[in-house]
Amino acid sequence: MRRIIRCLAVFAFLALVPGLLAAQSSASGSQEASIEGLDLTKPALYNPAGRRDPFKDLLAGKEFKEKAGSGQVNELAIDDLFLKGIVKARGKLTAILSGPQGFPLFVHTGTRFSDGYILSISETQVVFRKVNERGIPLMRPKDIVKEIAAEER
Repeated sequence: MRRIIRCLAVFAFLALVPGLLAAQSSASGSQEASIEGLDLTKPALYNPAGRRDPFKDLLAGKEFKEKAGSGQVNELAIDDLFLKGIVKARGKLTAILSGPQGFPLFVHTGTRFSDGYILSISETQVVFRKVNERGIPLMRPKDIVKEIAAEER
């Protein structure tokens, strides 16, 4: 019984193969016919009809710099920072700050934040220069001093 079913499956397959090959060759023939009607020497023209051109390079002529390597901590505001300590290593002072989540942040003079930057670091204090307030530039920059408490020194 199994032999009969196998034989019928093989005969059905062999009967369908020539039909599939003929259909495939006629499809490729129709593609060739449509390509033959085109003049490939002329450049193709695109009419956007008011829509954005999908073939236009959106980044053409622009240079991008990565913010990760620029020493900026853009998402933190000066008011949200807490001074935890100051360390001197190789003659250079480094301030240890923490943000609202409590993660430590090691910063140097010149590090930028969302509303200013670090102006100077001494052995007991860090001076921040605030240049904007809530995204609006200040007429006169404010200097904010954060000191280490005397008992923590």
